[in-house]
Amino acid sequence: MSSFHIARDLAVVALGGAIGSVARYGVGMAVAAAIPSAFPWGILIVNVVGCLTIGMLGEWFTLTKLAPEWWRLLLVTGFLGGLTTFSSFGYDTYRQLSIAEYGAALANIAANVTLGLTAVWIGVVIVREWLS
Repeated sequence: MSSFHIARDLAVVALGGAIGSVARYGVGMAVAAAIPSAFPWGILIVNVVGCLTIGMLGEWFTLTKLAPEWWRLLLVTGFLGGLTTFSSFGYDTYRQLSIAEYGAALANIAANVTLGLTAVWIGVVIVREWLS
């Protein structure tokens, strides 16, 4: 792959990620204004919409081969990655299940949930210790 293609790919991922991150923030703010609640409805909506969208786009890009690779990088890796990494987790797990890699799928679910929540807890403990 040429340095031009690498630079282009990095640029489209960055552009998509920036747009996705802004979209996540906007949806979160709009939902919080519309539905005042302690429950994080905005993140739930973003995660579910991101999972639906990555399922559709991931499969479309895989099956059709109609678009250049940089479109997948822009929309799936960049935009949806910026919108929610949960969509990537969902799609990867679905792909494992679809090819009957049930053990890998369950391990992926358990590892992401357990390690993710543990990492959040460790981060909270570290900051509380620093600030105390």
